[in-house]
Amino acid sequence: LRYEALPGLWIPALLYEPENLRGKVPAVLNVNGHDGNGKAAPYKQIRCINLAKRGILALNVEWLGMGQLRGDNYLHYKMNQLDLCGTSGLAPFYLSMKRGLDVLLALEHADPERVAVTGLSGGGWQTIFLSSLDPRVTLCNPVAGYSSLRTRLRHFKDLGDSEQTPCDLATVADYTHLTAMMAPRPTLLIYDAEDDCCFRAPLVKPLIYDGVAPFFKYYGKENVFQWYENRDPGTHNYQLNNREQAYRFFSQQFGLPAIEKEIPAGQEIKSYDELVVGLPKDNLTILDLARKLASGITRSPVPPGSAAKTAWANSERQKLISVVCYKPVRLARAWTIANTKHKGVETLSYLFEMSNGLSGSGVWAKGIVTPEKTPVTIVLNDQGRKAAAPDVSDRVNRDEQVLALDLTFFGDAWKDNAPFSYAQILDAEGERPLGMQAAQLVEIARWIRERAGAQKVRLEVRGIRTETISLVAAALQPDLFSQIVARDGISSFGFLLQAPATFEQAPELFCLDLYKEFDLDRLAAIAAPAQVHVDRPRDH
Repeated sequence: LRYEALPGLWIPALLYEPENLRGKVPAVLNVNGHDGNGKAAPYKQIRCINLAKRGILALNVEWLGMGQLRGDNYLHYKMNQLDLCGTSGLAPFYLSMKRGLDVLLALEHADPERVAVTGLSGGGWQTIFLSSLDPRVTLCNPVAGYSSLRTRLRHFKDLGDSEQTPCDLATVADYTHLTAMMAPRPTLLIYDAEDDCCFRAPLVKPLIYDGVAPFFKYYGKENVFQWYENRDPGTHNYQLNNREQAYRFFSQQFGLPAIEKEIPAGQEIKSYDELVVGLPKDNLTILDLARKLASGITRSPVPPGSAAKTAWANSERQKLISVVCYKPVRLARAWTIANTKHKGVETLSYLFEMSNGLSGSGVWAKGIVTPEKTPVTIVLNDQGRKAAAPDVSDRVNRDEQVLALDLTFFGDAWKDNAPFSYAQILDAEGERPLGMQAAQLVEIARWIRERAGAQKVRLEVRGIRTETISLVAAALQPDLFSQIVARDGISSFGFLLQAPATFEQAPELFCLDLYKEFDLDRLAAIAAPAQVHVDRPRDH
């Protein structure tokens, strides 16, 4: 069968039914994780076959990005395009699960008092997310599915894709809370002792099981909250040992005859092609959904007249502060870490330590004999300041002072894990990397203006990331900057939906509500009197 998660977005599924159905029977929604075989994964087929042979309805649903829903435009990081357009990227994932449960419970023989959800890995994430929020679920069994956000900060292998650490989640709940929300409903947590993917049992247990057990005790239901650590094979799996644990738990809690052993089902496993469900050729993708949202975006025009435009800009600036979660920062200290004097040019290398604990780095280049009030340009480059050497040379040859700057997540200012990993966590915590970088740029621009004796600072940037950061900074503090020149940029955020850059490549751009409320020309209008020039945009 197939069902619509959203208008135009169909999800393929397989229904496993016991023979000779009579009366009401338990029902299990079987979700799956990052397995390219999707609903055809053999271990999932075996589980559903066994459930049906034990008198249980089993619905096996496809996951976005897997199985029949594979493809670049279904990739999970495409959900960040939905954030950009003003809708939570998590929505299609949640609605896909919820509609699957709707289908299952609409079956004539499905017992609404005995409803379970189970799945491995990303399926374990789906299990707890749906089960904690939907009271129709009476039992849940996530397998190697999640850890606390605190654990993820220490063990980045647990981070998962964007749907597992979605924007603003941590401002509302951690996975500890979601697990506690299951009380007093029966819950079996299965984790693997030596998981070779993520969520190792000993690392997960303190915050997810031990931390939640008191909630079940409060209800007098300690016995329905269970933990199992798999050691056979002990790696990331939902194989025989873990499946038999699930069967036993289902039978105990659903009042079925005890299930101790799995029924062999090898001869009944079907090939991927045999399990293909017909889908419309124009079935929507995650990116299609973002494009549809973008097509419906409307914004008020910039009013004519200087007084009206000033009032409009002030109002839009307050909205921008909210969207990018802008919080001013102080330059706690500028550390001078190196210097040179060569061929009439002096350089000073700096580490900029900000009051929020983040840092940037830069090289200030100027003539050895520099007149007072010599113009100052800050140069930024998406590839880091080392790639900005030609632009720096050009401005120095014009007898200007130049600060080649790397903000947090760029070039020499960042040598840790991939920036998008940290950006993902910051978004989940209610921060916005774009606002943090803009605040950093504003404060360093004030510092160089004061040190160089200039009235205003000119920005010269290359690339779509630094273009956006600079325009946001100028829109927030227009009197600080004289001019912004952007090269190899874009003229509209719509580019991110037509020839998509990925969240991994440009994490700060996928800021919740940014394109819904603003485009680059609007930011430029708010930045007045600073002049904005975009040279050779990629989308022209």
